[in-house]
Amino acid sequence: MQRPRLSRLTRLALAIAAGAPFVMSGCATLSADKTAETAAIAVAAAQAAAKDSTTAATQGAAPAAAHTPGASSTAAGAAAAAALAAAAIQSQKPFADVIKDAKETPGLFHVYQKDDKTWLEIGPDQFDHPFFFSWNLSRGLGEKFIYGGLMGDSDIVEFHKMGNTVQLVAKNQVYFASQGKPQARAVAEAFTDSLVAAVPLASQPHPERKSVLIDLNQLLLSDIPGANGFLERTYRQMYSFDSRNSNIVKTRATPDMLGVEVSAHYALGRVIQPPPSGAPMATQPPATIPDIRSLFLGFYYNFAKLPDTPMHPRVADDRIGYFVTSRFDFADDHNISPRVNYIQRWRLEKKDPAAELSEPKQPIVFWLDRNIPEKYRATVIAGVLEWNKAFQRIGFKNAVEARIQPDDADFDTLDVRHASIRWMTTARPSFGGIGPSQVDPRTGEILDADIGIDPVRFRNRRFQRVEQIAEPSALKGFLKHSEYLCQADEYAAQELGFAMDLLEARGDIEPDSPEAEQFVLDDLKEVVMHEVGHTLGLRHNFRASTVYTQKQLDDPEFTNAHGVAGSVMEYNAINIAQKGSKQGAYGQTTIGPYDYWAIEYGYKDLPQDREAAELKRIAAHSNEPLLAFATDEDAAFAIDPEANQADLGNDPLEFAQRRFTLVQEMWDRWQSRELKDGENYSVYRRVVERGLIAMASASSTIAKYIGGVTTLRDHAGSPRAPLTPIESAKQREALRIIADGLFAADSFRFKPEFMRRVQVDWLDRNDIYDTGLSTSSVDYSLGTQVLTAQRKVLGQLMSDGVAQRILDSEVKSADPRKALRLSELYTTLKDSIWSELKTGRDITPLRRNLQREHLQRVANALLRPSGSMPADARSLQREEAKALRREIAAAQNRPAYSKEARAHLAEALTQLDEALKAPLVRQAV
Repeated sequence: MQRPRLSRLTRLALAIAAGAPFVMSGCATLSADKTAETAAIAVAAAQAAAKDSTTAATQGAAPAAAHTPGASSTAAGAAAAAALAAAAIQSQKPFADVIKDAKETPGLFHVYQKDDKTWLEIGPDQFDHPFFFSWNLSRGLGEKFIYGGLMGDSDIVEFHKMGNTVQLVAKNQVYFASQGKPQARAVAEAFTDSLVAAVPLASQPHPERKSVLIDLNQLLLSDIPGANGFLERTYRQMYSFDSRNSNIVKTRATPDMLGVEVSAHYALGRVIQPPPSGAPMATQPPATIPDIRSLFLGFYYNFAKLPDTPMHPRVADDRIGYFVTSRFDFADDHNISPRVNYIQRWRLEKKDPAAELSEPKQPIVFWLDRNIPEKYRATVIAGVLEWNKAFQRIGFKNAVEARIQPDDADFDTLDVRHASIRWMTTARPSFGGIGPSQVDPRTGEILDADIGIDPVRFRNRRFQRVEQIAEPSALKGFLKHSEYLCQADEYAAQELGFAMDLLEARGDIEPDSPEAEQFVLDDLKEVVMHEVGHTLGLRHNFRASTVYTQKQLDDPEFTNAHGVAGSVMEYNAINIAQKGSKQGAYGQTTIGPYDYWAIEYGYKDLPQDREAAELKRIAAHSNEPLLAFATDEDAAFAIDPEANQADLGNDPLEFAQRRFTLVQEMWDRWQSRELKDGENYSVYRRVVERGLIAMASASSTIAKYIGGVTTLRDHAGSPRAPLTPIESAKQREALRIIADGLFAADSFRFKPEFMRRVQVDWLDRNDIYDTGLSTSSVDYSLGTQVLTAQRKVLGQLMSDGVAQRILDSEVKSADPRKALRLSELYTTLKDSIWSELKTGRDITPLRRNLQREHLQRVANALLRPSGSMPADARSLQREEAKALRREIAAAQNRPAYSKEARAHLAEALTQLDEALKAPLVRQAV
């Protein structure tokens, strides 16, 4: 069917119709002197469109079209739209009228402010031009990882004009091909950008500069960070962004950036109530605000120039732990994968490239926020400057600087041009520190970094509360930087508390003494060194704690010079000597050999033509013992017993035994220690729980020996194999230590008079109504707490993953006959946990708890579908169940057993019989 031919003016009318929605929103893209002309064209176009529609319908050129409603309605719509466009263009205010009497602030973008209105001027050359855009949290809630000062997300964005609307578009930088190559077209067709915000034009173009205004309130007073969803996931309440009660607090413009702070209001239309029973909700509403129906968050938005010349990227190597920026280069067909990984690092260039030692053109400067108490500033500065030792070794003098933000400074440390360190005040201890950064996604160049330190651990040296704060499960939905988060509440805070309790009981340190103060300052320096390491690009190194021997760790001279680990990027256990031994440094006093090596790889000034070969040479040192490296994913998968958090020394088995001894020493000393008049008895409870946590942590570490595999990142040419099963003798030794320690009946014997003093902290007990944490029972249940510690380790040993690795290890063992077999593991656990069946000793309540836990896991293995676990593991568990049943039946009437023990064994027999008789659940093929 032939379409009716439309005149040029009709086509123009249709074009204007396409832009009608934007015209109707009060936008115009035309200068004042063109308004009348355009209006006239629009009217003429409308008339022509109407005429063309009549002609097409009456002349019969296209009979089908003449009888099609779309032909006349399209033309009529075009006419109406053109008329609307003309009216809107004529009514658009001139540039000067919009900003009349407004305060102008020049900068990268000129800003105009009048009353509660703020306008942004965008020049013609600033459209479709890339800028760096980021947001940071300037005001939080003091809980649930919603803390003022946290660094948020960042993107490369462009302002794009579409008709009379200005879009803020986040450009897709992950997938690319060099411009001018055919692959660039394919990439553009395959992947999309994202719309951040869109606003109508607020003025006609400036008559000379041709720039236009947009309403900055409309642009930024929206939920750009996505806090709606985060608040809903965190609190299970339907918070919504409220633009009417949100406002721009302040702006700061410089020639290369614009900072805008926004107060964002979120409100609840309806509060979700707890169940009628009165039981607390699984997720509590915010506990730190006066009225849960209303809260304010602060967001600091940055617009900044990107580097004029993108930094030369440096390719990552998996043997050295850097955060990486990953991109997919579809123009390079030579690599197996289009993915390229660039390390994240600062741009550091020598002033004098020919000098062996030169200051940088631009140092890496960390600003201490003015919210850091003065008494801690010198220690924070010392932690920052410690890294200069590594940079000086590769030819940079004073590469890192620390400056203090003046009280009257006119800049905010949250802006993109000021890397910073700040105190983050929290309602309860939640983390030790966080060291995120924001990077140029094209090259991995770090453009900004903001370190946050939770000061609770330094203010309260006694750490009265020991319950673990909830994990930040929703953090990843709100921030991209959760991988930088250092969970020091579980590791460092526990370690500090355990060390202080033991040292106080020994009389080595008094809680409020100068020695205790120095202890805390040393820990603060270590935290700062660690977080600065993150902001230099470094990831955690959880193998660094294994590089020194116990003899070296006990040597004060050695540890003061070298620290206690190979890297400050480790979570070390505190170095506590056995009573009577020399005491080395308690923590990491300086950066380690791994840190020097990592900085060399990332920052050494290398000619580009020799860079690849030189980086390969540097990375090849990875097999040196002092440069041992493993990171978060290595520690989390529980395979390698040397990749751990909260251990110390080159022999984790020895560390665990020493830790058990220290725990017992602490308990013994506190059981004989009288509290001062007026001191809270909850101190005793804290001491018991800290010891249990320490035992469980050490046991979990050495449990990784069973079915363990040493995993190294060495490349071809190294004398070491990347995968090596742990020696059978060490696996058996680990089992023995756990059996004699965490699982032993005698490991948790306390004096009755001491247990009668293990009292709850009455003020902390009510925290369930504020935090959702479990209420502490008034009467302390030692059995429940011990079982909690034992359950995790037992579950680890009886897991499917351990079973499969033991089964797989036979093909990796030089002598499979000597290997620890799965049958030996299961039998050893059974014999250890049920030892009373052979010794005839009575079965205490703590042992009955552990035996029930073991029995439940054996029974569950028989009741699970056949395909849900390794087949050999299921078969062996059935045989263990049969053997255990025989042993219980033979021993259940021993005279030493109490009535409770006999009932326990009778119940165990019944449970085993039911599990053994249960039909096999087979999975369908």
